[in-house]
Amino acid sequence: MGTFPALRRSLLGHYCIKKSRSFNFPNPHVYSNGHQYQTHRTLLILDSLSSESVRLRRLSDSDSGIVEVNLDRPAAKNSIGKEMLRGLRNAFETIESDVSAQVVLICSSVPKVFCAGADLKERKTMTPSEVQDFVNSLRSTFSLIEALYVPTVAVIEGAALGGGLEMALSCDLRICGEDAVLGLPETGLAIIPGAGGTQRLPRLVGKSLAKELIFTGRKIDGREAMSMGLVNYSVPAGEAHSKALEIAREIIQKVQNVNLKDFSHRKLFSTE
Repeated sequence: MGTFPALRRSLLGHYCIKKSRSFNFPNPHVYSNGHQYQTHRTLLILDSLSSESVRLRRLSDSDSGIVEVNLDRPAAKNSIGKEMLRGLRNAFETIESDVSAQVVLICSSVPKVFCAGADLKERKTMTPSEVQDFVNSLRSTFSLIEALYVPTVAVIEGAALGGGLEMALSCDLRICGEDAVLGLPETGLAIIPGAGGTQRLPRLVGKSLAKELIFTGRKIDGREAMSMGLVNYSVPAGEAHSKALEIAREIIQKVQNVNLKDFSHRKLFSTE
């Protein structure tokens, strides 16, 4: 991660944001052959692989194909520490290998919080090399989410800040409550968004708005996020999950008409 003095035009204006089209995070889970990938996927029992702070849940038969990743670390407002990061990676690697998963919802079990970002208290105990390793792992985990061969939906109620917003940005769709609070406040801590925010945010809202939000660290609510294209839907508080289920069911109806062994939704939207 960079320091605040590095937040000049040469860093964010020239390097981070202006290279957003060509920037690619390292991702060990990219497959060049969609057919080969699909034929090697196997059905796994998701519940048995849940961690203490990240819980996997397959919905009932009526919503077969929908898998929820629930963030559940209430004491730390779902901030991402080493254990939670391991749980996230394990969860998405499991989903990646599960032939029955068709849509993934990333939700929070903690009221009024989606994810408060990285665990800064834990970070203070790390050496500089450990911090760099953690940030690299955070980036690769979010890249894994972005590269999943099933659609992903971030269900945002409450705060999605820093790494929490960056995780939501790595999803295909974002649905939030009107009273959600979204932002990248890292500049107030003398660092920059280190897990993809400088790349994914401008792709959604444009370079100018992305620079404003990153430079100032300004937080926005669900309605403003909707107006600038940061989220797909802003709904009354408490209704984001219901809207996400509605969208997931619609996706599954359409997916059933597509032969995913021939191509994935990633290939449909690839610019390569």
